[in-house]
Amino acid sequence: MLRALWRSIDRFSVQNFQYVINELRKINVVDKSNRELVMDLLQSVVEIVMYGDRQDPQIFECFMERQVLADFVHILKISEDSKIEAPLLQYLSIMIQNMDSEHAIYYCFSNGYINNIISHPFKFDGGDLASYYVSFLRAISCKINRHTLCLLVDIQGDAIVSFPLYTGALRFAQHEEKMIQTAIRALVLNIYNVSDDKVYQFISTPPVSKYFSDLICRLKDLCFRLDAVVYDKEKMDTQKRRNGIILESEKIADELYYFKDILNVGEPRLTRLVMENLLNGLVFPLLRSFMASKNINGSDLSAITSLYIISRLLQVVGGRSTINNVACVLLYHILNFNVKSPSEGNTFDFHYDIVTFSKRLNEVENVISSAPESNGSQSINGTYLGAHWEGFMSSITICSPNGEICSERSGIFAFLFCKDQSLLLASIFLLLILIESKDLDCDLSLMSKLPEMGDEMTNGTTSKTVDGSIFIKFMPEILKALLNVLAFQQPLSTMMLWHAGWCLQKLLVFHKMELDSDNLLLFTTSYDQSRVKFMKELEGVWLDHIPDTLITELASCKRVLEQPSQYKDPLFLLELVLHQQPTNGQRASYFAWQRMVDVVKAFVLHIQLRTLIFEGVLLEKPLLNMISSSTNDSGVIRTSKISSASFGSNVSLESGLPCGIAFSNSEIRDIYVIPVASGITGKLLLAEKHPFRSRHGVVIAIAPLAGLCPKIDEKHSSWLHVGIREFDPQFYSMKGREKHASMGDDWADGRWTLGFPNARACEEAQLAILNEMGKQRSALQYMLAPLLEDDFGLPQN
Repeated sequence: MLRALWRSIDRFSVQNFQYVINELRKINVVDKSNRELVMDLLQSVVEIVMYGDRQDPQIFECFMERQVLADFVHILKISEDSKIEAPLLQYLSIMIQNMDSEHAIYYCFSNGYINNIISHPFKFDGGDLASYYVSFLRAISCKINRHTLCLLVDIQGDAIVSFPLYTGALRFAQHEEKMIQTAIRALVLNIYNVSDDKVYQFISTPPVSKYFSDLICRLKDLCFRLDAVVYDKEKMDTQKRRNGIILESEKIADELYYFKDILNVGEPRLTRLVMENLLNGLVFPLLRSFMASKNINGSDLSAITSLYIISRLLQVVGGRSTINNVACVLLYHILNFNVKSPSEGNTFDFHYDIVTFSKRLNEVENVISSAPESNGSQSINGTYLGAHWEGFMSSITICSPNGEICSERSGIFAFLFCKDQSLLLASIFLLLILIESKDLDCDLSLMSKLPEMGDEMTNGTTSKTVDGSIFIKFMPEILKALLNVLAFQQPLSTMMLWHAGWCLQKLLVFHKMELDSDNLLLFTTSYDQSRVKFMKELEGVWLDHIPDTLITELASCKRVLEQPSQYKDPLFLLELVLHQQPTNGQRASYFAWQRMVDVVKAFVLHIQLRTLIFEGVLLEKPLLNMISSSTNDSGVIRTSKISSASFGSNVSLESGLPCGIAFSNSEIRDIYVIPVASGITGKLLLAEKHPFRSRHGVVIAIAPLAGLCPKIDEKHSSWLHVGIREFDPQFYSMKGREKHASMGDDWADGRWTLGFPNARACEEAQLAILNEMGKQRSALQYMLAPLLEDDFGLPQN
């Protein structure tokens, strides 16, 4: 009756609005008996207010005069049924989201009603209330600006003492539901982007500022979870570990991008707060831990995980402060390295005293403090470095893998010469990120270019090229270490070889260096090894797929080698520790396919590096001989027609060999075997005699010529066994191959057994098949001949 009465009036009229408000104010308590009525009243209020905001100013004037938001607060206080809270918050969220006029928003945020609702003691008992509450907070944050934000804070004197929207949101900052976390972070960023000095002061003052240290704690927890997955060798198989690594690394990336979003706000105090927490809470402890090789009690992250996290942080967060602080720690041994005097063989004219590291450190700190992201604030962590440097560095004792103390090979360079190839590549990758960064201070750009005679020393400060020459002294050894990764390819994965090739290409191109004689010999040996393995695959099961694979992988390798370090996903650093299942000795066509692709990848990498070393460029496409389809041999023309035959085609039986075969449990069928090769393609056709054309047959089965491996049965000399490739690579991309790395057991190869009239006929059939396979192989060798020449890639006189 009551609902029908107010709905009988013009729903969106001031009269009806007055009526709904009066009915709402008659409610003294909210319980199960009247909960539905109250929900209808609240819904009507919101609908009418939204209409009035856009269509009827009198309605909104009534909304303000009668202070209807106070009724929402009142309903919360008198409610004995918590089920009213979620819809009330939902209705308010919808109303605020749909308000267009700034006047309406200004009123809603006035008088403290919104703050009262935010501060209401809701009982979040694990239901849906939390999501409705967070949606309500986010709806408010989307409507705030510099003029309305002041309405949501409580100010005493010149300082904010209460900001319910912000502190209420932080209660859910670590919520287990991803959607709530995302909403809170969007809300927080909305606040940061419109805050004034007082709000920033509130945000950066304890206990509210603890939010940033909590973020770091969460990030550190994720880092340890990632490390646990990387080195969990007993509980999970390789594929599950890889999936776990990807999942945990994505979570870490999300955290880093959130820090980046906060820094992009551009407020100096906010930037300083974030950077201090990042550097002091995460970066410096990581650097100190892995550079000191102190993980005795298992409380620290592994070196490889630390290198991954720092690399990812530099890529995502970046910034002059981050780059130079990390570089300063990693390269401090080089910065403090004594430069040889002219009498000791140095060709540079040093007419000054070498500055001490403390002076260099002060210069670096000045650069850091003047970074754009810290403009207007105190030095970001410069104080930390200056005050704690001696204790920080004295705690680090760099040891080589055999336990001996390193002298020149200290700091990050200790990992460049260790036996662990994963750490070698990870260290080089981190250094490449630093030296390719435009934010790296010139005083720390130790590897930016080779020393040139025109470089001078100014103002009593060591030129960057002098320090660079110290690094250049190590370059042949670093290149040798990378070449050893290429030369001793087993049991490394092909992708590790590509990553090593990427590092090698970067160093060669960046420094415009040539390999010395020893390293050139090492590379030549590695190249020859890869070529031998490649040539062996020309006799393998998948030889007919080698040209297409070669073309595809050459283009892919070029893209990989040219990828900037800033955009190269460092996830490969973690995947390097995963042991690839060996495929050597596996005869299934699936494993043979894997092996062929890996061999082609390795050979393609060596081709690209060889052309780079000797010609200074990377190949766009492979140099292949074209196989002409024109011929005057009518027999070859017939062969070409047969080679294009498909299931059900009519083919000539002139070259067919009669035999018998039984498929599954069926009876023996009289058929003809027709092996045929045309260029690099080849097929084995099984055809039954045509019922009306005596010299023709109908194709009933087809098998690829490659991989047949025809063998005569030891006990039955008239039986010929041929292997059939069951795996079809067209259904599996290379990415799919990684995903289905354990599916080899599902691809058991097939076999046909052909029965011939006698042993001689069986031998003739075997020779016919082998002859066609030889033609196919010869065509492939002709096509690939330019790539296999001894002087391929060498400069022509």
